[in-house]
Amino acid sequence: MERAHMKRGMAILTMFIVLVGYLGCRRKARRSDVVTVYVSEDEVFSEPILRDFERETGIKVNAMYDTEEAKSTGVMNRLIAEKDNPQADVYWANEPIRAEILKQKGISAPYFSPNAEDIPAAFKDPEGYWTGFSARARVLIVSNKVSDKPRSILAYTDPRWRGRAVIANPLFGTTTVQMAALFILWGDDRATAFMMAMKKNGVSMSTSNGESADLVASGQFDFSLVDSDDVVSRLRQGRAVDMIYPDQGEDDIGCLIVPNAAVLIKGAPHPEAARRLIDALLSKATERKLAFADCAQIPLHPGVETPPDVMRIDELRVMTVNYADVARKMMEIQPFLKRWAGL
Repeated sequence: MERAHMKRGMAILTMFIVLVGYLGCRRKARRSDVVTVYVSEDEVFSEPILRDFERETGIKVNAMYDTEEAKSTGVMNRLIAEKDNPQADVYWANEPIRAEILKQKGISAPYFSPNAEDIPAAFKDPEGYWTGFSARARVLIVSNKVSDKPRSILAYTDPRWRGRAVIANPLFGTTTVQMAALFILWGDDRATAFMMAMKKNGVSMSTSNGESADLVASGQFDFSLVDSDDVVSRLRQGRAVDMIYPDQGEDDIGCLIVPNAAVLIKGAPHPEAARRLIDALLSKATERKLAFADCAQIPLHPGVETPPDVMRIDELRVMTVNYADVARKMMEIQPFLKRWAGL
C-alpha cells in the first residue's frame, strides 16, 4: 500500500513538473509572438509595412501612432513618461533627433541589426542606439514659372528673391533640424546672420512644409525649402512645380538628409520580437516599399530599386552632420528661433 502511494505521488509530481514546463514554454512563446511599436512616421505609410511584418512572421503588432496635432513628440513623450515601466518594444521615429533624445535620457538600448551593415555610418548611431533607414531630403520646391531657378538655400538672402520665398516655421519639424544643422556647420555667428538676412529679404513664414509647398504650387511664392516627399507628392498630382536638390556643387554644403530611425526600447517587454521588427524595418525590402509609396523616401542601402522621381543616396551631395550634435543644438537655439519667429 505504501509503495502504491509513493508511485502515485511520483506520478503526480512528474505531471506537475511537465505542466509547469509546458506553461513556461507557453509564456515564453507568448512573449515572442507580439511586439508593441510607437510610431512617428505617418500611419498611412507605416501601417502597411507593419501589416506585412505580421503576415510574414506571425508576430502580432500593436502600434501606437502619433496624432497630427502632436506630430513627432506625442509618442516620444509617452516613452519618456514610461521610462520606469516600459510598455513599448520599438520606436519608429520619422527622424533621428528624437532617437538621440531618447538615448540621452537612457530610454533606448543598443542593437546592431545584421540588416544595417550596408547602411552608411553617417545615418546610424555608432553605439547602436538607433539606426537610420528610408530618408527624406531637404529640397527646394520651385514654381514652374521661374526660369532661372535657385540652386542653393542661400537664395533666401539674394535680393533677386526679395518677398518671393516662404519657409516653414523654424520652431517645428524638419525646418528646426535644418536650422540647427546650419548652426553647427557654419557656426553661430554665420547661421544667425543668415537667418536675419532671410528676414531682411522679406521671407514669409508658413505653418508647415506642406503649406509652403502648396503656396509655391499655387504661384503665390517662387520657392521654398521643404522635404522631398512634399515635392514628389505634388509632382505626382501634376502641380506646376520642380524639385531642386540644393547646394550640389563641388564646394557646396550639400542637402540635408533626414532618415527614419529604428530604436530598441530599454527593458522592452518583448525583446526578441522587437529585434525581429527592427531587422524588418532596416531591410532592403522595406526601403523599396517606402521608395515606391507616396512618401517617396530615399533608400539608404545601396542597390535598392527606386522609381524615376526618387533619387539614390549615392547620386546626391549630402550635408555632413552629426545628428547627436544637431539634437543638442536644437535645444540651445530655441530662444533665438522664438525671437526670429516673433513668438
